[in-house]
This record gives sequence, structure tokens and C-alpha cells, in this order.
Amino acid sequence: MSLKIAFKSHNLLFRKQAGTSRGVLTSKNSRLIHITDTEKEGISGFGECGPLPGLSVDDIPDFDRQLQSVCDEFNAFDLEVFPFNLQIILDQLVPPHLPSVRFGIETALLDIMHGGRRIIFDNHFSAGQTGILMNGLIWMGSFEDMLQQAEEKLAQDFTTLKLKVGAIDFDKECAILQRIRERYPKKKITLRVDANGAFDGTNVSERLNRLGQYDLHSIEQPVMAGQHGLMKAVCALSPVPVALDEELIGIVGYREKFDLLKKINPHYIILKPSLLGGFQQTTEWIEIAVRLGINWWITSALESNIGLNAIAQYTASFNNPLPQGLGTGQLYQNNFDSPLVVRNGRLFYDNSLDWNLTW
Repeated sequence: MSLKIAFKSHNLLFRKQAGTSRGVLTSKNSRLIHITDTEKEGISGFGECGPLPGLSVDDIPDFDRQLQSVCDEFNAFDLEVFPFNLQIILDQLVPPHLPSVRFGIETALLDIMHGGRRIIFDNHFSAGQTGILMNGLIWMGSFEDMLQQAEEKLAQDFTTLKLKVGAIDFDKECAILQRIRERYPKKKITLRVDANGAFDGTNVSERLNRLGQYDLHSIEQPVMAGQHGLMKAVCALSPVPVALDEELIGIVGYREKFDLLKKINPHYIILKPSLLGGFQQTTEWIEIAVRLGINWWITSALESNIGLNAIAQYTASFNNPLPQGLGTGQLYQNNFDSPLVVRNGRLFYDNSLDWNLTW
């Protein structure tokens, strides 16, 4: 075995504009990772690096240059990969400030280790035997648009909806929640909201009290990350259970992770492997959360089906009963055909379907 790596850009185009509190998205540039084994013709592994503008640690101007530098160093060694040395390779070649690169290379190496079949984790999900329960994501938009999105998700048999809040008029966002609750009580539909840090110390208490009227499961990142004292107080006093999301990005050390969660003591944490530095880093967060009695779920971060596939297979390894945030595969008009399909509010890996990946 002698492994070689290369990458190329793929600009993902949204089917419709996606609104968040950080702006409207129309496209997202990802870099596809391709690892080949020079001794095994036709065997290759795929991964994906996709920093999110304004959010990822490695959203940097010279990202491609740094990624190329990692690839050059990778290719300078006569590498072989096995379960025992996978993390050694990643630790030696990928610096901590490039979490999406680590995620992409880790995915491609795991693919190679499983025979280059896009099986990243061999489990009941990747075997096509079980599906993963998901929340249906409602993007920010006008009142009418968000309400229409909610109706569409409910018609697709989603039992958990997640709404982005904090960008349009807050009264209108509350009206949407009220409209859904009038039709679907808590015992029928679970509602989550994601503020993406849109509230601040002057309004967070009042807004959380209002949101508490709608029997919400949780609110993600109500205030901007880095305000640990404020977030600790919010978690302690909020009538809506609080989930940390952006708060976790950029924290690499085990002790740092532990100290953060112990101090803030959130109800939930939300894990995005491509923003956190891959699966080993994500597993550390899960282990610490379990120790501290904090629940968790996993969310994709606008990856193509390459990254989403890896995250979904990883997620399935834990049998977490909470709805996961893995519904982004249908966002793009130029995504890669894959066995990933959504049925009745669950994500499945349908082995009767093929990948269309070429290099």
C-alpha cells in the first residue's frame, strides 16, 4: 500500500436561497479529497473539506495553499493506513487550525480502509437495514415562506421541526411557532429553534420567555459564542432548554472541552464533525458530555453527500434516539448522486442506488 492524495474544488449551488442569521446563502464551495492506493488499481477514498464562511476556524484566505501543503507532505511519505495508525497520521500531518481538512482526510482514509466503497463506518445504517431519525430544517425567510416550508416538512412525515430564528421580525417568528402549535400540539410535533447567536444580553431573557410559550424542545446558541458567563446564566434560567453549537468550534484540547461544558452546563450540545476536526474530536465531546449528564445530537454543516454520508454513518454508530440534523443532502442542485435517501422523516442508505463519483 502506498497512498497518494489530491483535491479539487466543487461549488455547491443551492436550489433556493438559504437564510440564516449570518446572511443568505446561494452557494457553498467545498474541496473534494481523493486518496488512491498505487498498489491497488481502482481503489480510492473520497472525503470533503468545506469551511463555512464566517463560522469555521479554517475559513481563511489561503485555505487552498494550506490544504495543498498538507497534501504535499502526505505525498512525500510512503504512507500506509491501518486502524492503529490512522490518528497518528492525522495528528502528524494536519494542524489543529484546519479542522475541515482533518475531517476530509479522515473520511477518505476510512473509505480506503473499507475498500473504497463509500462505507466509512460499517454498521446497520450503512448496510441499509435502519434509518436515522431527523429533524426537518426550516430556513429563515418571509413569514409566508417559512410557514410553507413547515407545511412541506410536516407533509413529508417529519415529527421534529427546527426553525432558524433571529433574522426576520421576532414577532413574525413567534407567529409561525404559534401557528404550528395551534395545529400540532407538543405530543404530535417536536419544535426546535436555532438562533445562531442572534440574541444578546439586552434581549435574550425576554425572548426566551416568549419562546417558552410554545413548548419548545430546545434553542441552539441563543447568544454569540465566547460569552461564557452570559451563556452559563442563560442555561441556568432559560425556560427553553439550551443547546451549545458554535460555542464548541475551535476548542481542541480535552481539558478545554471538559472545562467549557462543566462551567456552562448546557442541556444539550450539537456536534458538527466537519467543524470540530473530525470523528476523534467529536467522540471526545460525546464522552465528556455523557460523563457530565449532557445530551447531544449530531448535525451536518452544509456538506455535499460525500461529507453527509460519512457523518450519517458515524452518527448511526451511537444509536442516539434523539432526532439528528442530517437533512442537508437535498439542498443542492449539483450534489452527487448517492444511496442517501429521505423517507418518512428518516435518512436511509439505500444499497440499490449507486454513487456517481468520478475524478
